[in-house]
Amino acid sequence: MNSKIVLAGALLFATAVAHAQSSVTLFGVLDEGINYTSNAGGHSAWQMSGVDMVTSRWGVKGSEDLGDGLHAIFDLESGFTPENGQAYYGGRLFGYQSYAGLQSDTFGSLTFGRQLDTVSDVIGLMTANGYWGGYLFSHPLDNDNTDSTFHANNAVKFTSAEYGGVTATALYGFSNQAGAFASNRMLGAGLKYSYSTFTIGAVVENVSKPGTTSAGAVASDDTNCVASNQKIYGIGASYGAGDATLGLVYTHVNVEQPVSSVYTGELGLNNAGLRFDNVEFNLKYDIQPDVSVAAMYTYTMAHLKQAGTERAMHWNQAGLMAQYSLSKRTSVYTQAVYQKLSAGNTGTSLDTAFIPGAAGVSSNAHQVVARVGMTHSF
Repeated sequence: MNSKIVLAGALLFATAVAHAQSSVTLFGVLDEGINYTSNAGGHSAWQMSGVDMVTSRWGVKGSEDLGDGLHAIFDLESGFTPENGQAYYGGRLFGYQSYAGLQSDTFGSLTFGRQLDTVSDVIGLMTANGYWGGYLFSHPLDNDNTDSTFHANNAVKFTSAEYGGVTATALYGFSNQAGAFASNRMLGAGLKYSYSTFTIGAVVENVSKPGTTSAGAVASDDTNCVASNQKIYGIGASYGAGDATLGLVYTHVNVEQPVSSVYTGELGLNNAGLRFDNVEFNLKYDIQPDVSVAAMYTYTMAHLKQAGTERAMHWNQAGLMAQYSLSKRTSVYTQAVYQKLSAGNTGTSLDTAFIPGAAGVSSNAHQVVARVGMTHSF
């Protein structure tokens, strides 16, 4: 009798240890609100939208302790639009992220699958759109992908553990095409240093023929620009000073032979080169633990070179936001973003203003989008 009691106790203990070593978590976030666009094709517009401040999604993630500081990990996250229940990211079941891999307490993590790119990982959180503001605060056409318009399919990513405040990341996205190994593939690398409330990071990313195939690293239904090549260079810094957090980001983007933009449609620039330079300053201030205000300003200069002629245009964009937390998981907020385009004379859809998340492309060089919304996480 005593031996049975001992055996039962041992089994209960072993089960408890097994549960302690492995975990699976169901989680998610909902964002829903109403947007006003001042000019969408010459008309004002009201619309309901659910992916603006954050991408509405649900997910499952887990970890298994393999011993000696090594863990098996996975993350499956499905984006959707709450206003109509449709799947986001081209109808993908787990379009936000879907990866599995290994994580070492000593060396870092190695993951395989559909993942955020190195730009999002390294400097995304230093921008207004990647940190507190979301979609509407993206740089024009999200040309540098700081708002994660595209993700990395077929990707192998290594992210190091932190050594003296320094972390490094590297990513390779396969083309998944026989006989075209280098077509529609992605290479990215980044370095970040953090000390107390100060963080600085730099990143470089190269995508060959983005959006030209459905099975490549940047699929045709998951790209911000169809082109022969897209290179992104960026550096950013953030600093926390009391209740305030400041961010400063610079990115340089080269797009070769741009064919179309997911935001403005056909460009008709097959033999052209398009270059963007973005400078952003942002500030978030916590008035009290449950109330915050924030602001951003972005200046973007673009140069279009075609048939020996070079033309320039530039955007000025400013945004404001206020947020009130009703609880740790629920908040309400309001946002407003203004964009002005100058010297747009390319004869393409680049000549009119467009804020990502607006109801449509403006009929002139100005556009305003205002939003009232709420978020809930679980």
